[in-house]
Amino acid sequence: MTSTAAPRARAGAAPASPPPSTTLVELTWIEKKVENWIRFGHDTYERILDRRRRVMGFAPNSVFAFVRWAANEFGTIISRIDIVRAVGAGEPFQTLPFVRPGGDILLKIEGWPKVERVLQAIDAIEAIGVDPVDVSPDHWRHIHNRLTASEEPRAYSAEQHRAFLLRRRAEP
Repeated sequence: MTSTAAPRARAGAAPASPPPSTTLVELTWIEKKVENWIRFGHDTYERILDRRRRVMGFAPNSVFAFVRWAANEFGTIISRIDIVRAVGAGEPFQTLPFVRPGGDILLKIEGWPKVERVLQAIDAIEAIGVDPVDVSPDHWRHIHNRLTASEEPRAYSAEQHRAFLLRRRAEP
């Protein structure tokens, strides 16, 4: 499993309220019961509520991966990963538990074996030197579609990433 460490604490006092148009994600970490964390993403706001809970904020158009896992005395009851693009004011969005107001969901996978495949894909992207927040949204949709169909997704390559960056730069 990747990045299972408890949420980090940040030095200094958090601002009382997040910047306008910030997408907020509520995180909870109760060891071996409820473990919600951000696998990747560049937050612009963080407020620690208590030892186990915090709220992180993401600027419009930023991408982040939100992992949710919960268990009871009988075992795992939810394993899920969502890769989300934070939306700006007035943009349409999809709702998602613990995410306010919601976001553009690029990937939504449930069940530990498939979640693990997504985490491995993220690791592979990082291994080629690419920050997952910069990956083409189409690639996250590709992984979602392939895993939903119980097929193997194609790997993201450095060449594919360069082509995406050039295409994005050429857009008006």
